[in-house]
Amino acid sequence: MAFIIGLVGLAGHIALLLWGTRMVQTGIQRAFGPSLRTFLGRALSNRFKAFMAGLGVTAVLQSSTATGLMASGFAAGGLVGLMPALSVMLGANVGTTLIVQVLSFDVAALYPALVLAGFIMFKRNGNPQIHDLGRVVIGLGFMLLALHQLLEMMTQYEGSEALSYVLKSIATTPILSVLLAAVLTWAAHSSVAIVLLIMSLATKGLIDPYQAFALVLGANLGTSINPVVEGHSDGDLASKRLPLGNLLTRFVGVVAALATLSPLTALMSMLSDDASRSVANFHTAFNLLLAILFMPFLQPYADFLVKMLPQRIDDADPSKPRYLDAGAKETPVVALGAASREALRLTDVLREMIIGAKAAVSSTDRRALAELRKKDNILDSLNTAIKTYLTSIDPDEIGDADRGRMDEILLFSMNLEQAGDVLDQNLLPHLAKRVRRGLTFSKPGQDELCGLFDRLVTNLDTAAALFMSQDERLARMLAGEKVIFRRAERETTAAHFDRLRRGGLDTMETSSLHLDIIRDLKSINSHLIAATAYPVLEKQGELLQSRLSSNDSAAPAL
Repeated sequence: MAFIIGLVGLAGHIALLLWGTRMVQTGIQRAFGPSLRTFLGRALSNRFKAFMAGLGVTAVLQSSTATGLMASGFAAGGLVGLMPALSVMLGANVGTTLIVQVLSFDVAALYPALVLAGFIMFKRNGNPQIHDLGRVVIGLGFMLLALHQLLEMMTQYEGSEALSYVLKSIATTPILSVLLAAVLTWAAHSSVAIVLLIMSLATKGLIDPYQAFALVLGANLGTSINPVVEGHSDGDLASKRLPLGNLLTRFVGVVAALATLSPLTALMSMLSDDASRSVANFHTAFNLLLAILFMPFLQPYADFLVKMLPQRIDDADPSKPRYLDAGAKETPVVALGAASREALRLTDVLREMIIGAKAAVSSTDRRALAELRKKDNILDSLNTAIKTYLTSIDPDEIGDADRGRMDEILLFSMNLEQAGDVLDQNLLPHLAKRVRRGLTFSKPGQDELCGLFDRLVTNLDTAAALFMSQDERLARMLAGEKVIFRRAERETTAAHFDRLRRGGLDTMETSSLHLDIIRDLKSINSHLIAATAYPVLEKQGELLQSRLSSNDSAAPAL
């Protein structure tokens, strides 16, 4: 019975340690998550900045897994190369050891003050950031409390023959210690918690330094397994490059450290007599040396991973770029042609959304509207891929003409993506409101809206042709379409006001919705014109700076 009670107590203290670790991680993520992600994204320009960014962000988050997920998101989206992302992970592995260094000192007496201070901060609901930081401070208090309780509990089992037998059986085979710690770390999702547990065992003399270091190696290996096993890949091997690359570096480091564990144990024992400090120092030294050894070889290592884990080309997935050939970037004119071809795919997706929205003027199919909104994700993905591809071309390799064409492609892609946002966030919700409230437009109202939808599709085709031809006549023709939509909005607004004056409550709601839809169509049309017509006319000196008359335009702006 005493054994069962002791086992439950041990499990409870470990659970408190894990929960405290989680509170620290989630509190930091809630307080600073977006800022840390932005900081990390900006720092991924080279391997050394990326290393320091990974170290800093992980030291704050206390989760190399969370940092790895951010870096994986950047790498999978093509926003950064694999090499700086691998450097981030090397820094993250070092950063996660810093909290272990702090807790290796005797700071257990601070836990009541930390819990009290955290509680006071947590009750400050008026300031969300202080509220979240209160969660962090409470979590640190729980971690110290759990470590204090674990040390007290270990004292009770110092003379236990059963525990001594189990630990000695594992100690005879270091690989068993590595595997045990790896499994525990994978299950706990926290190398910090497992290393702190190992420190507790070493402090009470239940394991010798040699076995403690073997267990630390296992914890380092186990924490790199989670992203590989649990990461969502959607069958694309390319998304596994970063987590597998990090796992492989850890595996190589663990094998090398195991082969030299005896002299390493002697060296670490000479540096510190404190078992707890020795474990913390070994944990930090292992990750720091691993970073130093791999840092010079990250580029060939990244190339090897790219070769071994090729990206899956799924022609059926419309959100994946089809024409952005990485090899073409060596010849900018070819790369610009590929990007132009990819940009035209945005017009195909936008046309499908406009035609689907036209059908929703009279249809009551909510599912069709939901499917249309998903297409905006395709526009977002393609726009991001085009921007990333073009901005990765060496600027020293392109002349003024090519740079101008690059700007035209970026402007075209950006405006079409924004037109898709208007559809997704404004037009489609308005049409969904009509279906949800059971409203029906009059026959003349439907005809007017469908006519504008048809005109918008024609303008989209004209914009695509103008994007490729840069013809001034087409630009003038497309720019003139802005007057058509402006007139439709003005006339519809006047008709809506007239209904309000007459008190036609039965048509007032549909009239307001009709006006909202026309304004959305006008906004989409404006993006088409800004994407293609205005750049051509401005280049030819044919674009006025203001719609004001010449007399008014001479007056100073207020």
